[in-house]
Amino acid sequence: MAVTVPPPPTTDESALRAFGYRQELHRSMGRYASFAAGFSFISVLTTVFQFFAFGYASGGPAFFWTWPVVLAGQIMVALCFAELAARYPISGAIYQWSTRLSTAAFGWFAGWIMILGQIVVVAAAALALQVVLPAIWPGFQLLGGDPAPTTATGAANAAILGLVLLALTTVVNSVDNRVLSRINSVGVTAEIIGAVLIVVLLFTHAEHGPGITFSTGGHGGAVGALLVGSFTAAYVLIGFDSAGELSEETRSPRRVAPRTILTALTAAGLLGGLILFAGLLAAPSLTDGRLATEGLSYVLTSSLGDWVGKLLLADVVLAITVATMAIQTAATRMLFSMARDGVVPMSRALARVSPRTGMPTGPALVTGVAAGAILLLNFASPEAFLAIGTTCIVLLYLAYAMVTGPLLFQRLRGGWRGGAPAGVAEDGSRLFSMGRWGLPVNALALCYGLGMAVNLAWPRAEVYAPLTGHWFFQWFTVLFLAAVVALGALYRRLRRPAVLVPQVGQIPVGNTGQA
Repeated sequence: MAVTVPPPPTTDESALRAFGYRQELHRSMGRYASFAAGFSFISVLTTVFQFFAFGYASGGPAFFWTWPVVLAGQIMVALCFAELAARYPISGAIYQWSTRLSTAAFGWFAGWIMILGQIVVVAAAALALQVVLPAIWPGFQLLGGDPAPTTATGAANAAILGLVLLALTTVVNSVDNRVLSRINSVGVTAEIIGAVLIVVLLFTHAEHGPGITFSTGGHGGAVGALLVGSFTAAYVLIGFDSAGELSEETRSPRRVAPRTILTALTAAGLLGGLILFAGLLAAPSLTDGRLATEGLSYVLTSSLGDWVGKLLLADVVLAITVATMAIQTAATRMLFSMARDGVVPMSRALARVSPRTGMPTGPALVTGVAAGAILLLNFASPEAFLAIGTTCIVLLYLAYAMVTGPLLFQRLRGGWRGGAPAGVAEDGSRLFSMGRWGLPVNALALCYGLGMAVNLAWPRAEVYAPLTGHWFFQWFTVLFLAAVVALGALYRRLRRPAVLVPQVGQIPVGNTGQA
């Protein structure tokens, strides 16, 4: 059965009606705002600073080389998403794409896994403040003691700072679409400028040659060390699909979203790789242990001087704030999209959009409260910090595979002929397509995604429970995923979805956007 998508009508609103939804979210985002949505979710300053120390502690300087490998794999995934964003410009991208490429049940589980993964990512991003704020001023260590996030006092303090940040981002995600877009765009601009300054300044303070990146620093076998070291890149280079999540708020989304998905990932990948490389070269010492515990914050304040280093760290704080806000925005749109189809609890309330602000306030509150509840795990044990971070990555990788998998199946059965469903973009140009490269790129994207998910979830005691060896943290990701699937199956068994989204080749009719 060939995939058929109707040619896009002349307006964004009528294009959305062709999929069975009416325009409720305010469509006010241009190309840069769409790019900012994807870039701020990735947020290289947030995540590179958060996980640099872990990557170095696991693989030594050689962990740098996992970055281009992961970037290449994610670019293949992004190419698949770009094709889909051009043809299905609908909020809740992963859920919508998976459902239309497979079945309603399979798509529902993709959305369920994705929304939970995004909520955990919100919590993990908020925890990143602990890596930066105490380095700027010790007074931000409210509880006293060691500020390292893997210690009891550091983990508890991270939860407190994170809760304050979540309160702020939840308010912003409830106020107004234009306010959210402007804050996001300004924050991303500041982050890019700060990232470029960090790269330039660190290169001018290099203490080592590039050859150091070929050493694992004695961290066991090279392969095993690099598999663990790849966690840093795997955590950073996610969320580029956010441009697709915000399609219903973007002008000319068929033309804009595919470009911004690829641009956001490429820009973040290049900047992040340069920050890692420059940070390794400028590190005052590779052997005193501080690089494996304090990470890039130590490099900045030691190499650039206290005043300059702390000024740049302040920019990192801004990046963390905007990243947490953007990730929560993506989670909010995913929950709204599923609620609009009547497939989650309290669908009617969660699908409601304020006519004045154009914001789905209910999903913003739910995602904020849920992320805050996850942060409370940090009070239980410092090992929860890494468990939370890794779990969210695995969930997102699996959700991505639940899109690239059905897309590959459609290609193999002839239902997606080189990504050439009918239709043109809003400006009359052809929709983005990989053409004959679609099949091999799609196949590699799926294999990469599944392989990385297994690597991340593998129950390594030395990684997930280095302090206590507790089996619960060692198996936390696997147990969490099993619980997610079990709860989802139980919900679907007890309450059948009120609205079934049509699969590939079908156009929804009669859905007015209300559950």
